[in-house]
Amino acid sequence: MKNLLTALLILLGIQCITAQETVGGKVLKNAKDKTYQRGEQKGDEGVETVLNKAEEKIKNIFKKKDKKKKEEPQPSEENQEQSTENTENKKSNTSKTAVKGNSKFDFVAGEKELYFDNFDRLAVGDFPAEFNTNASGEIVNIDGQSGKWLSMTKNGAFVPDNIKKLPENFTLEFEVGIYGEPTNNYAGFGLNFTTQSEDLMKEMFFSKGTSIVYLHPGAGETSLQIIPTNGSEIENRIKMPQWDVNTNNNFAKVSVWRQKGRLRVYVNEDKIVDVPRFFTESTNYDFAFFRSFFGDCEIYLTNVRYAVAGADTRNKLITEGRFVTNGILFDVNSDNIKPESGTVLKEMATTLQENPTVRVKIIGHTDSDGADAANLALSQKRAAAVKTALSSFYGIDANRMETDGKGESQPLNKNTTPTEKAQNRRVEFIKL
Repeated sequence: MKNLLTALLILLGIQCITAQETVGGKVLKNAKDKTYQRGEQKGDEGVETVLNKAEEKIKNIFKKKDKKKKEEPQPSEENQEQSTENTENKKSNTSKTAVKGNSKFDFVAGEKELYFDNFDRLAVGDFPAEFNTNASGEIVNIDGQSGKWLSMTKNGAFVPDNIKKLPENFTLEFEVGIYGEPTNNYAGFGLNFTTQSEDLMKEMFFSKGTSIVYLHPGAGETSLQIIPTNGSEIENRIKMPQWDVNTNNNFAKVSVWRQKGRLRVYVNEDKIVDVPRFFTESTNYDFAFFRSFFGDCEIYLTNVRYAVAGADTRNKLITEGRFVTNGILFDVNSDNIKPESGTVLKEMATTLQENPTVRVKIIGHTDSDGADAANLALSQKRAAAVKTALSSFYGIDANRMETDGKGESQPLNKNTTPTEKAQNRRVEFIKL
C-alpha cells in the first residue's frame, strides 16, 4: 500500500506539471482520471484520501496565483491609454481618492508657464539643443517608465537655456530617477541657483552669491549650501526617504517654489526644505542642474516645467469673472486628476465657499494631439471630473456648477512645441 501511495503521489506531481497551463477544474479532473486508470481502482479509500489532499493543494495553488495576480502593479501610462472602459472607471475612482488625500499638499504651481519639456520631440540618442553641458547625456526610454528621459551619464552641469534670470516668484517641477550604485560620497544631484553666471558649469567650490540644493538618493538625504555675498555660509542636512535607492525608491517628482527670498522644495508630495532666506542677493539668479556622484550610475530627468506664479485665484474669479489654470493636471489621455492638483482645487473650493451665491461654468481644453472628436470628448470628461472633485470632496453644491469642453478648438498659441501644448491643456472657470 505504501508503494502504491508513493506512485500515486509521483503521478499526481507529473500530471500537475503537464497540465499547468489549463484551468484548475481541468487539472483536477485529469489528475483523478489518470490516477484511477493507472491504479486500476485498487487503492479504494486510501487512494481517494490522497486524491482529496492533492485536490486541496491544487486549489490552493490556483488561489495563490489569483492572489498574486491581484497584487500586481497597475499597467504603465502607455498601457492605460489603450485599456478598456472598466479600467477608465477604476482610474476615475483613483483620481477621487488621490485628490482628496493630497488636498493638504500646499505647493502651488505657477500659472504663467515659461518653459516645459518632456523631450518627446527628440529621437533616442539625441541631446536636447536647449541644454548646455560640460558633461554628456542622451535621450532614452526607460523600462517601466513612460515617456522619454534625459539621461545624464557623466558628472557635470546641465544648463537649461530657458531657465535664466529667475523671477522673484516662480515654480520649477521635474521628475528625476536613478539607476546604478551612486554610493553616499560626493554631492549628489544638484540644483544650482547662482548670481555668478560663470558658476553655472561648476560642481563644487562655488562663488559668493550662490545657493545650492543637493538631492542624494545614495544617502537618502537633502543638503543645503548657502554662500551669501555678505555674512556666514549656511549648511544643513535633511532626511529624504522619498528618493532613496536603499529602499528601492528610484524615481520621484521634485517641486521647487521660490517666493522672493524663500525656497520650498518638495519630493513627491512631502515638503523637505523650507528656508526663508535661501535667496540672499537682490540681483537676478540663473540656474543649472548638475550631477556629482562617486559611484557608477545614471541620472534621468523629464517633464521639466518652469512657471511664474499667477494672480490670486479668488481675485481673478470674483473680480474679473474668469480664472484659467494649468495647475489642474490629468494623466495622459485621461480624466484622472493628478494628486498635485489638490492645491488649486482647494483654493477654488474656498473661493466658492466664501461666495455662496456665485455659480461657475467649468470648461476643459486640450492640446491638438489626437483626433478632434476624441479631444472634445476628453475635455468634457475633464471638466466633469473637476466638478465631481469640488462637489465630492469640498462640499460645493453640484447645482452651482455647469461643465463644458472645447477640445482643441480654442488654442492659445500654435500648438507646436511641448511648452505651447502644455499651455493649451487648461481648465477655465467662468463666473455665471
